[in-house]
Amino acid sequence: MIRSSLFTRSALGLALALGVAAAGATPALAKDKDKDKSSASAGKITPSKPVMALYPALNTALENAPKRADVAQAAANVASATTALNAASGKAARATARTNYDAAVAALGATLTAEKGQLEQLHAAATTADDKYIYGQLAFKLGKIAEDKALQRTGLAATVESGKLPPEQAAEFNFFVGALSYDMRDYAAARTALQAAIGGGYAKNDVEGMLAEAYINDNQPGEGLKVLQAAIAKKGNAAPEDWLRRGEVVAYNAKMTDQAATFGAQLVRNYPGKQNWALAISVLRDLARYPAQDMIDLLRLMDRTDSYMEGRDYVEYIQAADPRRSPGEVMKVLNKGLASGKLSTSDVFVTDAKSVATARITADKASLPAMERDARAGAATANAVMAAADAYLSYDQPAKAAELFQLAMTKPGVETDKALTRLGIAQVDMGQAAAAQATFAKVGGTRKLMAQLWSSYAAGKAAPAAAPAAQ
Repeated sequence: MIRSSLFTRSALGLALALGVAAAGATPALAKDKDKDKSSASAGKITPSKPVMALYPALNTALENAPKRADVAQAAANVASATTALNAASGKAARATARTNYDAAVAALGATLTAEKGQLEQLHAAATTADDKYIYGQLAFKLGKIAEDKALQRTGLAATVESGKLPPEQAAEFNFFVGALSYDMRDYAAARTALQAAIGGGYAKNDVEGMLAEAYINDNQPGEGLKVLQAAIAKKGNAAPEDWLRRGEVVAYNAKMTDQAATFGAQLVRNYPGKQNWALAISVLRDLARYPAQDMIDLLRLMDRTDSYMEGRDYVEYIQAADPRRSPGEVMKVLNKGLASGKLSTSDVFVTDAKSVATARITADKASLPAMERDARAGAATANAVMAAADAYLSYDQPAKAAELFQLAMTKPGVETDKALTRLGIAQVDMGQAAAAQATFAKVGGTRKLMAQLWSSYAAGKAAPAAAPAAQ
């Protein structure tokens, strides 16, 4: 289950918080049977005669129940079991603690058998909307005493169904019905109640996030991600980081590449920490399975954001760059990996790559002017121009690279999306963040999702620096 601002306390805890008001608001029973029933919103309820006959005894029993020694002891046992469950660590320990908790709750419920019987009698006698309202309040009250989520939910739902609540309060009660259903893992019921709450205008407690989880945890990730994305869109830049991370992870597990990339781009745009960059890049790397000449541009983003997390990241970059093709870039990555401790000189792959790159780097770098001259010749092919542009980008000369990528795009047969991606990278490296975002927006095909991540990086470079803190 996602843990974010949505779940800073359990849904059950939220319902119980509501219950302090709901259970304490015992309805005032109208003595005037002809009184307008719409007065229920002002606290006046007119029950039928059968319910009126049963209500006083049951209400008194519920008031006295918590004071009884057997109930108080059973409730204390539930409290201890709850503490143990919350403290349990590990699958086996939690299973044992859950069993003990369930047994304690069952024992508490057994002490209230008589009150439950009285409640059922009242329920059977209830025929009017006011009766249903009274039943709902009493059912919730007994559910609280018994630590019975199902009975609490029944009480709240009956109160809503009575039609006696003002619209805004009905929406709030629907939220708590949904929250309790969620805690009970009755996700279909949770969705129904939460949607009713949202439809009634309820917007607190990140209700849409909980609705998304009710889909996700019911093996409907596509629908859940739609709801989550809509909730994120409403909050804009204030969307919780956990929501964005949750969306990306759910999309990744469901192999939904486009959705994972979208959540990833939003995540790093709003919360551009190294771990988030590593997550967004690694998810796209694993799902998209780019060929080497596409992969290198994604791993260049990992390098720019310094979000290497493991030796594999450096190794894949070195393989994509190829020490025979881009020896200068390979040497930079090797040196970073060795400095980080994630690569080792005892690794044959590392020593071989370093040997090949070292042997080629001087001549390769010296060939740049000739490559540029040939690329600028009128008869130069798209491949020749791209090769020169790639070489300059690899050797950290983005201005030259940008000129040549732009030239390459005038040549027939150029791989436009590749040229645009690398032009955007060169523009970012030159500090031209706005131009880079415009360039990345033009990238299509299989590189489009990668370009979205690069655009988020460029947006971060374009963002104004935060004002200094007041002294």
